[in-house]
This record gives sequence, structure tokens and C-alpha cells, in this order.
Amino acid sequence: MRVAVIAESFLPQMNGVSHSLLRVLDHLAERGDEAIVIAPGSRGDRPREVAGARVLRVPSFAMPKYRKVRVAPGGVARIRRLLADFDPDVVHVASPFVLGWRGVLAAQDLGIPSVAVYQTEVPAYAARYGMRGLETVLWNHVRTIHQHASLTLAPSSYTIDQLTGIGVSDVRLWARGVDSSRFDPSHRSASFRAKVGVSGNGTGPEVVVGFVGRLAVEKQVEDLRILSSVPNVKLVIVGEGPQKDRLRRLLPDAHFTGFLGGDALAQAVASFDIMASPGEFETFCQTIQEAMASGVPVVAPARGGPLDLVDSSRTGWLYRPGDLEGLRAHVADLAGDAAKRRAFGRTARETVLGRTWKSVCSQLIGHYSAAIARPAPQVIGRSYTGGARWAQDRV
Repeated sequence: MRVAVIAESFLPQMNGVSHSLLRVLDHLAERGDEAIVIAPGSRGDRPREVAGARVLRVPSFAMPKYRKVRVAPGGVARIRRLLADFDPDVVHVASPFVLGWRGVLAAQDLGIPSVAVYQTEVPAYAARYGMRGLETVLWNHVRTIHQHASLTLAPSSYTIDQLTGIGVSDVRLWARGVDSSRFDPSHRSASFRAKVGVSGNGTGPEVVVGFVGRLAVEKQVEDLRILSSVPNVKLVIVGEGPQKDRLRRLLPDAHFTGFLGGDALAQAVASFDIMASPGEFETFCQTIQEAMASGVPVVAPARGGPLDLVDSSRTGWLYRPGDLEGLRAHVADLAGDAAKRRAFGRTARETVLGRTWKSVCSQLIGHYSAAIARPAPQVIGRSYTGGARWAQDRV
């Protein structure tokens, strides 16, 4: 199979979209498939190849308040040319919004099936960034993108309902895998815990409550201020982002590790006693799955991806979105009961052991095949230049 991946974001920026694409590219290479990646960037950006797939950069600009996030506007012709040169069997459009929209239209022009993978709740992000009036417009754009694709994949039951609710048809579930060898309770580290301020000798906090993710507005990390009054707790924040300085001021007693990856991240997560993930706009939340694989119970809002991941009262606790007292109460419950933490953590790990990346990526290949076997949807859309477009029949 020949697969063209069009990514709204990609390396060197590491996030949920990049992480899942790296696993997909590894799987395609293992199968002997051919792939390319089309992503925002500049000619000097690295890497130029990942798992045997060439990485083709298209012109983009950095977001003013978040320089690591790049946006690639422009017309469809460049993307159509790149796709025509590669001649893929299917186009995988990851978290489409700007570049991905161009990719879906280019695929339609060429009669190539496309699989649009919904991963980011952009309209809700806009509201968090103070652009609440744009939500309806942005949801309309999301619907238009996915209606032009041959098939839409969503990572959770909540997001399937969300997309079908705005009028997107044929939405199928495609969750994410987890490496339960890398994320394993055996990586728990006394030296890491000592470094973040847990002595283990009764002279200070004994319970590590951790957060992992981008330090950005939509992650709502500031909500963790409510935990400052929970006794015997040390808050540890793992990640980088534009909110870092503000969060250091708001959470003066927290330990900030900065960005961690590889073995260092696995060690940090396994060294938590509780994972707190306060963001209300997670379409999946891979860091929750990684905490569960590490034997760590999770406290998260009852919205989005966590609804599928956290079995409340068995692997952690879910609280009503916005109910910060509920967040505090659930963390305090686990912080005060080591036996419950251990029981929840064991069950959490057992729950995710079968969710391997190999099995999840094999499901993705099945979705590719389904898109290839069906005609493109018959919809009308418009390109950035305003020209009307029709999908083409294929048999």
C-alpha cells in the first residue's frame, strides 16, 4: 500500500498528533508499505525522513504566541502536485484543519480516497483563547472537512457523538495504543521522587500528583491550584509550553521538570502516585493511557476521551467538568489511601495491556482498505480561492 500522510503538525514538534503518526509510520514500514509525510515547516526543518518515509515540508508561519505551532495556509495546487507525484492509494489526513483541508480537497481532485483522523477540538480551543464568537464558524469548517473525506476516524465514543451531532456521516472509532513495556510500574524511581521533593522519610510530602502535557491554555493546568490545600501532596508538572512562566507563578510549590521524553518520561510517570489531567477538551488523552500502563490511577473530568479511559471508582475518578472541588476531593481520597491507590493502579494497568500499537495500527489498515473500496462522498465545497468543487465518482 502507498500512503500519503498529511499532518497538521509533525516533528520536531512533539504532541499527540506527532506521537500517533510515528507509531503509524513504524507500522507501515514494518509491513513494507511506502509512505510520505506532508507537513508544515521550512526547507531546513528536520527530520527529512522517518521510518523510511520522506518528510515534505510546505511553507508555514509560526503562531505569534506559540512559536512551536506552525500553520500552513495556501492553495490546493501545491498539495495536489505532491500527491500526484507520489500517487498514493490512500491519503491519511491527521487532525485536519488548515493544511488538512487543502489535503482533502487535493485528494478529491485526484480521485484518491482520504481518511480524516479527528484529533483536536479546535473550536473549543478558540473559546479558551478568547475567540468564543468563532466557535460556530469553526465547527462548520470541521463538518465541511470531514464531509469531504471518504471516511472519518475519531478516537473516542464522545468524539464520535460530537461529530455525528454536527452532521458528519460515517464516523468510525480508531483509538490509540500504548507501549506497556516502556510505561511500566517497574520504572518507578526513588531518585526521581527525591529530586522533585519527596523524601520518603516522613519529613515532607509523600504523595506525588503528576501532570504531563503541553503547558497551554487549553490544558487548564491552572485548575491544579485547588490541590494546594491537600495535605501530604507534591505536585509535579511535566511539559513545556507558552503558559510555563504563568503557571510557575500560579503554582509556586509545584516542581516543573520541563519537557521529558523516552525513558525519562516513563520513569517520571511511573514515579507518580496519582495522575491529574484537568483538561476538558481531550479527544483521547494519551498521557492518561500511559499513566494507567504505569500502574498510576487517574483523576480527570468526565468529558471527551477520559470517559472511555477512566473507569470511575476502579482505575481512578471522573469529576464533573468545572467542579474543581470534585477534583480536589478525588485527589484527596486517593492521596489519603495508599491501598486504594495500589488497587486502582493494578486495575488500570490490566485494563490497557491489550491496547498495543500493533493491534491499533492493524485496525487502521482496515480503515484504509474500507476507504479505498468505497467511492468518494458526493458533496460540494470551496477551495481557498473560492472555486466550486465536486467530488468524483469512483468504482
